[in-house]
Amino acid sequence: MSFNIALSGISSAQKDLNTTANNIANVNTTGFKESRAEFADVYANSIFSNSKTAVGGGVTTSQVAQQFHQGSMAFTNNSLDMAINGGGFFVTSSEIGSQDHSYTRAGAFKFDSNNYIVDSAGNYLQTFPVDKEGNSTSVSLTTTKPVQIPDTAGSPVKTDNVGIQMNLNAGEGTLDPAAFDPDDPETFNNSTSVTIYDSLGEPHILTSYFVRPPNAAHNNESNWVAFYAVDGKPVDVDPASGEYATDTTGDGIADSTAKAENAAGWKGAAVSFNATGGYEGSDPAVITTEALGVGGANVLGPGADGSQKLTLNFNNPTQFASPFEVTELTQDGTTVGRLTNVEVGADGLINASYSNGSTVPLARVALVGFANEQGLTQAGNTSWKASLDSGPALAGEANSGTFGSIRSSALEQSNVDLTTELVDLISAQRNFQANSRTLEVNNTLQQSILQIR
Repeated sequence: MSFNIALSGISSAQKDLNTTANNIANVNTTGFKESRAEFADVYANSIFSNSKTAVGGGVTTSQVAQQFHQGSMAFTNNSLDMAINGGGFFVTSSEIGSQDHSYTRAGAFKFDSNNYIVDSAGNYLQTFPVDKEGNSTSVSLTTTKPVQIPDTAGSPVKTDNVGIQMNLNAGEGTLDPAAFDPDDPETFNNSTSVTIYDSLGEPHILTSYFVRPPNAAHNNESNWVAFYAVDGKPVDVDPASGEYATDTTGDGIADSTAKAENAAGWKGAAVSFNATGGYEGSDPAVITTEALGVGGANVLGPGADGSQKLTLNFNNPTQFASPFEVTELTQDGTTVGRLTNVEVGADGLINASYSNGSTVPLARVALVGFANEQGLTQAGNTSWKASLDSGPALAGEANSGTFGSIRSSALEQSNVDLTTELVDLISAQRNFQANSRTLEVNNTLQQSILQIR
């Protein structure tokens, strides 16, 4: 009997040593959760025995229980590295469309050859679908799917509208619009440029030039002349929406009663302000250019939509006694965007940024929780499977309910305390030695009995 008791003690001490050694071996494993060997005594009794004098039968390992407390954060330079700060597990699957899910706290994700987000074993990260605004359309585990990051975003959209908000300096000197030359900065007062796009996504530079003509002040108004160019070529304004600046009265003042152009073919539109520096006209002032293709400005390449026009919206322009300043310069066209960055928010929303300035919400990282985390079955590779003891996986969004937030560019380190494990290692070693000594003493007693004559 005593031999069996000593052997059970040795076996349990070995189990404790194995558990501690495994913890120490994984002290640097991302997302690893330490284990604890839990033991129970062995005791048997019956109605025909005296329980007061009965001796226990040794020890047995009741469970090797994992401890799911939070590990510390290690910050990285990879935006696809994710750590859960709080409760929850990432969901992965070995195949696209598979409902055989594994659960992990290790968030070292990366792209595979098809731009899917996967872990180091090639398992696909599962996400909830979202709409164009980034709102989840479902939080059911059955609707999760892998997320693929597109290399490009959208089709080209030609520029139709350009928004300009600015101040023209009331103290500027005057220049002759007839002498305007975009290659000579001495012939214009100010200029500003913005990149626009044609129907093929090809970029072009729209430049607006502003000239303050002689005797600009007239009838409590102050006139400026605006010239427009795309890729350095003059662009006329649509007579129905813009006004050309010329001097029809012979008083040296630019007005808007007739169409005129200088010797180089540049046509200017009048921009007028009142005595308080406010724009004289509609707000915003709307000027539409001629078509940019052949037969118009002839600045677009082959294949582009030649009927493209630009509508220039001067949003509350002013003429104050302060330096020339552009406070808003926008346009509504886009080219094809190339992937430049992927970001994951604290709520798990995955956003892709592209070179055309667009940001597209793609999916939301799915998290799950369990009623009994210690009931999960280990599956290797720092992942677990659901079991009857753990209960079913309960899906939800990060940063809501009992689920923690997601930290991008961070990894959760192992929650093993190396100092504690080394102390436990010494304790388990001594326990093993003590049980070995018990076995040795029992052997000595047996030998003494066998030598009695």
